[in-house]
Amino acid sequence: MPYPPIQPFDTGFLTVPDGTQIYWELSGNPLGKPALFLHGGPGSGLGAGGYRSRFDPERYLVVGIDQRGCGRSLPLVIDALDQLSSNTTQSVIADIEAVRANLNVDRWLVSGISWGTTLALAYALSHPDRVTELILAAVTTTSRAEVEWITETVGRLFPEAWSRFDAQSGRQPGERVVEAYARRLAQSDEDERRRAAQQWDEWESVHISLDPNWSPGLLHEDPIRRLVFATLVTHYWAHDGFLPIGESILERVAELAGIPAVLVHGRRDVSGPTITPWLLHQAWPASELIIIDSEGHGGPLTTEAMCSASDTFAS
Repeated sequence: MPYPPIQPFDTGFLTVPDGTQIYWELSGNPLGKPALFLHGGPGSGLGAGGYRSRFDPERYLVVGIDQRGCGRSLPLVIDALDQLSSNTTQSVIADIEAVRANLNVDRWLVSGISWGTTLALAYALSHPDRVTELILAAVTTTSRAEVEWITETVGRLFPEAWSRFDAQSGRQPGERVVEAYARRLAQSDEDERRRAAQQWDEWESVHISLDPNWSPGLLHEDPIRRLVFATLVTHYWAHDGFLPIGESILERVAELAGIPAVLVHGRRDVSGPTITPWLLHQAWPASELIIIDSEGHGGPLTTEAMCSASDTFAS
C-alpha cells in the first residue's frame, strides 16, 4: 500500500552551466537509501508530490526534480523558446548528474513513470555505476515506433478524433503529425502556439480515454501547464526522444544486465502497449515484469506494485 503523504524537508535550485535552474526536493529519511524519482511528460513536472508515497519514509531519502523547462525549474520552456534546442535527453541526464553530485549522493535507486521510465533507462545506460536498482511503471522507450503508434497508428481506434487532429496539424508534405505540432509550438506567434497546445491536449485526452481510470475532460486545465507540456512532448517525440537508431534503449538494454529492475505496466494501456516492457524484459534477465491486467497508464494497483518493489529493494 502507498505510504502516507509527506512533505519535503529540504528544497532548492541548482544552477547548471548553461544558466538553467533545476528545482530539487528531498523527503523521507536524510540518512536513508537514496532514491530518485523522474516524472513523466516530458513536461509534466513533479506536481503535488504524490510520488513520495511510493517509498518508505523511514528507509528512503527520496529525491525529486522538475526536469528543465517545466514545473518549478527555470526558465519555463515557453519563456525561453530560443533555448529549446538545448532541451534534450542528454542535457537532462547531465542535470540529473549535477543534482546527484550537489547532494553528495554516490549511488541511488532510480524510479520513473511514463516518459520518466525512458529517462531513467537512458540515465542508467549513461551512468550504470550510479544506479543500484530501477523501478519503472507505464514503461516507454520513446522509440520512433512508439511515437508513431501514439500519434498516428492508434488513430485506427479513434478515427473521428484522429482525422480532426491530423487536419488541424497543418502538416506540410513529408512532415509527420508530431513534427507539425512541434513546429507550431516552437514558433513566436503566441496565439498559434496556444491553439496547437489545445489541439494536442484534446488528442491526448482521446487516446487515454479507454483507460479504466480515465476521467472526461482536458488533460491540462491550466493553459500554462498545457502549453509547457505540449511544447516539450512534441519537441522530444519529434526527435525520437533524442535516442536515434543505433543508440535506442531497446538496442542497448543488454548493457543493463547487472542492474535489478521491476517493470510495471497496465495491460489496458492503449497509449503505450505492453510490447515495450515485454521486449525490455526479454533482453534483461535481471528484470521482473509485472503486468496489471485491469489497469491502463498507471493506477492504484500499479502504485502498490511500485511500493512493494521499493520495499524489497530497501531491505
